[in-house]
Amino acid sequence: MSELKEFLLPDIGADAADITDILVAVGDTIAEDQDVLTIEGDKASMDVPSSVAGVVKEIKVNVGDSVSEGNLVLIVEVAGSAAAEAPAAEEAPAAAPAEAAAPAAATAVKELCVPDIGGDEVEVTDILVAVGDTITEDQDVITVEGDKASMDVPAPFGGVVKEIKIATGDKVSEGSLILLVEAEGEAPAAAPSAPAEAPKAAAPAKAEVAVNKEIKASPSVRRIAREFDLDLNVIAASGPKGRTTKEDVQKYVKGQLQAAKSGGAGGLAVAAAPKVDFAKFGEVEVKELSRIQKISGPALHRNWVTIPHVTQFDEADITELEEFRKEQNAIALKQDLGVKISPLVFMMKAVAKALQQYPNFNSSLSEDGQSLILKKYFNIGIAVDTPNGLVVPVVKDVLNKGIFEICRDIAEISKKARAGKLTAKDMQGGSMTISSLGGIGGTQFTPIVNAPEVAILGVSKSAIKPQWNGKEFEPRMMVPLALSYDHRVIDGADGARFITAVNKHLSDLRTLIL
Repeated sequence: MSELKEFLLPDIGADAADITDILVAVGDTIAEDQDVLTIEGDKASMDVPSSVAGVVKEIKVNVGDSVSEGNLVLIVEVAGSAAAEAPAAEEAPAAAPAEAAAPAAATAVKELCVPDIGGDEVEVTDILVAVGDTITEDQDVITVEGDKASMDVPAPFGGVVKEIKIATGDKVSEGSLILLVEAEGEAPAAAPSAPAEAPKAAAPAKAEVAVNKEIKASPSVRRIAREFDLDLNVIAASGPKGRTTKEDVQKYVKGQLQAAKSGGAGGLAVAAAPKVDFAKFGEVEVKELSRIQKISGPALHRNWVTIPHVTQFDEADITELEEFRKEQNAIALKQDLGVKISPLVFMMKAVAKALQQYPNFNSSLSEDGQSLILKKYFNIGIAVDTPNGLVVPVVKDVLNKGIFEICRDIAEISKKARAGKLTAKDMQGGSMTISSLGGIGGTQFTPIVNAPEVAILGVSKSAIKPQWNGKEFEPRMMVPLALSYDHRVIDGADGARFITAVNKHLSDLRTLIL
């Protein structure tokens, strides 16, 4: 004979909690103490066990519902309920129905064990109760400390402490016996109950004791993390209220495997950015990154963390260069050539000449990092600021082109860049990149190497400065230079030689034709 029983939410140690997962389906056969749903409150995520066994006939809640003690969760078909009544009848056949309730005052000694604490083994640092103390459900009874954090362990049921089975300094793990507790009210579990009555759970929900209480994740997710030896602190959470989901763990593992296959990350594990609700501090606006930023951002991050950067600083005297540039622009204007020479053109010529002198700068590391690929061409990338972000088109064969030809190339690719019409071919095949911020301002900056290139030149705003000529100080136009390079390929001495060569070519244009 079977009957339908209602499973109501037991005492969960909080006023209300949100349902984040339902672990059973209609038709499932469940056992007593089997977890049937996961809920999340302000302080922790927990799995809720069923106090009845049988077949699930109806599920009365949905994911996202807010529930509290006494809410109807499931309707379960329980088989053989009459058998549970038989022992009571045999023990007191002449007892009136009212007498059947007498065992409610009975007590039983129960074992209180360490719950799932999210780790293999921890040390007991404090015992918060004594023999004879009366404890309540969810009262902290011991403090333990693991590799990452200290935590208090709560009791899943109330009663009187009869015996303490551990001592300060002991090592414990999930399942270790902590206390023997004399708990009251165990007998009603065997007494008959009407379908409409709320079954009294022998124990509350199995609250997860988190290693880091700021992490919100269900016990099932924590188990997966422990199986793969993952730190939930470094996994970005995408669930409601900052909850780490199973999908978040899977995405993190997949990313780590891909990084390991590529070898590009060099085994670096980068912690996820903290999740912050900025709106609670004031008004905010969310603006999506541009397509260029989404593409270039990961590449810049990869280059910064995987390339050992060294930056060499210098200043070049471009007084004569500026005089010559202005003279040529005046001539070009009179002749209506439609070309205006910028300082960048001379920077490109100087870099191309230095690349010819120091071939290791015009190279790339092989994929296995065991050899150097030396390039015989001299193509210079130029960083272009566009409304959608920074792009780096490449001007080809700079060493063999004249000043006006390079000017026309720059004008063409800059126009395409700002119109968003650059092709992949326009941005490939560079020997080295120049990032010039001179037209905007600033005195110095550290540019990031644009891999697979091995060096980049940063140019800041030029200024008139007093320079000693051997007899007196005189005003000279000086431009700050910053050369960043890959220290795996280039040592400091060669870095100094290269930037000195660039300096020399900018200070004396005649050296460019030698």
